[in-house]
Amino acid sequence: MTQTLPPQLEIDGVSKRFGETEVLKDISLAIPKGAFLALLGPSGCGKSTLLKIIAGLEDASGGTIRLAGQPLDGMPAYKRDIGVVFQSYALFPHMSVRENVRFGLDMRGLGKAESAARVDEALELVKLAGYGGRMPSELSGGQQQRVAIARSLAIRPRLLLLDEPLSNLDAVLRKSVRVDIRELHDRVGTTTVMVTHDQEEAMSMADTVAVMAEGRIVQLGTPEAIYEQPATRFVGGFVGNPPASLLPLMQRFEGGWRFGETEWRPEPPIAARLQDIRRLEIIVGLRPERIQIVAAEAPGAISAEMRSSEYLGGQRLVHAEVAGERVSVLTGSAIPKTGERIGLLPEPDSVMLFDAETGERLDP
Repeated sequence: MTQTLPPQLEIDGVSKRFGETEVLKDISLAIPKGAFLALLGPSGCGKSTLLKIIAGLEDASGGTIRLAGQPLDGMPAYKRDIGVVFQSYALFPHMSVRENVRFGLDMRGLGKAESAARVDEALELVKLAGYGGRMPSELSGGQQQRVAIARSLAIRPRLLLLDEPLSNLDAVLRKSVRVDIRELHDRVGTTTVMVTHDQEEAMSMADTVAVMAEGRIVQLGTPEAIYEQPATRFVGGFVGNPPASLLPLMQRFEGGWRFGETEWRPEPPIAARLQDIRRLEIIVGLRPERIQIVAAEAPGAISAEMRSSEYLGGQRLVHAEVAGERVSVLTGSAIPKTGERIGLLPEPDSVMLFDAETGERLDP
């Protein structure tokens, strides 16, 4: 009989209030050992507050947290065996790289020989062997962030927390360090929770993504499930680069539907799905990479006006307008002229339908 291992991190009904403001509302999560979870959401959704509560830097107003089965409630941060990496690196500028990495070990009273071995091991893991004698000011931003990660790994934590770890890096370096962190996780296997507002970081780095909005987890799943099957209009319009375009479909007429005054006679598979939904108003979600630009009168196409485009190298991001709403299209085809009437033909299986009132997915 196979024995199921308990989660490494259990969050059960955690809430947090600041005065009358409730910033976390009944958060519950179970994170397996060795997993990489991303808490993803816009500013103010509560993700950083949740991270601070896990780390012991904030107290919860309600609920419990257990790490490897051990309750953390009331336990001071320094006793939790949790490594925390902040977006600002938080390195001591007057200490060398080696001294920074050793700091947590000195606080725990480890002997010199074991401390030295752990520092060497941690620097090797983050590909900074030989950098121990340098000062933080002599390192690039990406190297400083890796020093901060090495300092957290040196204590051999039961849990690693990353608070917006890439936000201070430039765009090119951010992608490089993103790969480094993911490969490091695969080698070390430390259970990791990362907070980010950047959905590309969350989707590319994590095994599991928890999308947060207004203090709640609105969807939890693999990056693929979050992208392909968003549970709500919010998730569909937040996840993706660029995210899905959302269009209100308000009126029916004989043989089709309308976006405002723009008539749409969709292809049969889409029409059949719409016919089965008894709602006065539906929100249609369209993924930019799953739309073809065709002639305005092409069968199944949505009539739109070409507004502008961005060159992305190998592709262009086209911005069109449908009944006053913007629609984004990723294409490698020739670009129509600004102001030209065009047709937008979505792949039938990619069209997402949401309840306009509740925001819930109608036909996942």
